[in-house]
Amino acid sequence: MRNVVVTGLGFASCLGLNQSEVVSRLKESRHGIQRYEPFLKRECGVRVGAPIPGFDTTAEDPEDWVYPEGLKLRLDVLRGLPPHGVYGFYALSQALEDAGLARDQVNDPRTGLYTASAGSPSRMYYNLDRMIRFGPQRCSPLGIVASIAGTLTFNLAAAYKIKGSTSGFVSACASSGHALGAARDEIALGRQDRILVVGAEDFSVETILPFVSMRVLSPSDDPDTASRPFDRDRDGFVGTGGAVAMILEAEEIAEARGTTPYTRFSGWGQASDGFHVAASHPDGDGLARAMQNALDATAIEPGAVGYINAHATSTPVGDISELRAIKRVFGAHQTPAVSSTKALTGHALSLSSIMESAFCNLAMRHGFLPGSAHISHLDFEAEGVDIVHESVSRRVETMMSNSSGFGGANVVLVFQQPG
Repeated sequence: MRNVVVTGLGFASCLGLNQSEVVSRLKESRHGIQRYEPFLKRECGVRVGAPIPGFDTTAEDPEDWVYPEGLKLRLDVLRGLPPHGVYGFYALSQALEDAGLARDQVNDPRTGLYTASAGSPSRMYYNLDRMIRFGPQRCSPLGIVASIAGTLTFNLAAAYKIKGSTSGFVSACASSGHALGAARDEIALGRQDRILVVGAEDFSVETILPFVSMRVLSPSDDPDTASRPFDRDRDGFVGTGGAVAMILEAEEIAEARGTTPYTRFSGWGQASDGFHVAASHPDGDGLARAMQNALDATAIEPGAVGYINAHATSTPVGDISELRAIKRVFGAHQTPAVSSTKALTGHALSLSSIMESAFCNLAMRHGFLPGSAHISHLDFEAEGVDIVHESVSRRVETMMSNSSGFGGANVVLVFQQPG
């Protein structure tokens, strides 16, 4: 089994569009949440969200979308993209530059592409509505490509001429964690030398507001406190979208290129709750087993884990479930440092796992632990758990990133200092 390392990161996130901005905001606990006008107009009880700066993809015609000047997209490519596809192109181009790779260096049979997204509800609605009103002959021939769950894979694989392994992962909020884990194993087993992993999600009323009916979105109108994982007065999550790209390579390939990796991606674990279609197991059963599986897969003792980036979304039930799982695996009074960066970003759905894994990689390189912001009254269930309230300068050797999704899917990723 070959060692796998992270050599490139790219961001199109509510915390910024480049690494330096993201690192700064993580260290300073500056969130990306705001009162969002399209939500306010609908009077649906949701007022805040975390949009992606520099992008506006609300127009029906992609030719009218706004995105950073540095992103160059041909018209024929743009017509086949959903909003999160534009984010994905931006993040991937940034990650490849960060890794020191040109586009023509990734179109060999030993380089693959794994993606995660839920598809595009906004483009699906637009294209189906047009078909119903005007007939199928009046629809875009790229309407399907721009809408369905595989759209991110289709577009990036074609544009970057990927000839290696390609796949898209759809397991709700664990999706990009599954993409990362599967990509890591593909490289470790020697089947690929390098895999580009991209997670992305639309930020739109069609993606976020359906969660209103589930009663899981925060009704708060205060961006400064709406997302507050582990606070006993939390009242739901805040929606966000965007894209994050991560370049995974076999360690010897990275060394041969003279690249300094962010981390060694040591392994991962997964397990399912077998409990409910939408609710976490109340005692965190599946997540606890996923964490233990990750420890077993990497031969790491619980006491060696220095930090956990929690899935905690700021929902009343989910946060408690995760706290119980952490105490079950690590002991009630000897847990690693724990925080949820969703206090700053909101919940990025299928994108969340790769986003938070990227935050772990930045934290390990820059020697800090991101804080769990906005906690005024810590939940009683957090007693004995080392919740990091404010970002602190601290170098740790091993970090975990937890993710959970619908159907009780749980993924835990383990990153260690390289070398």
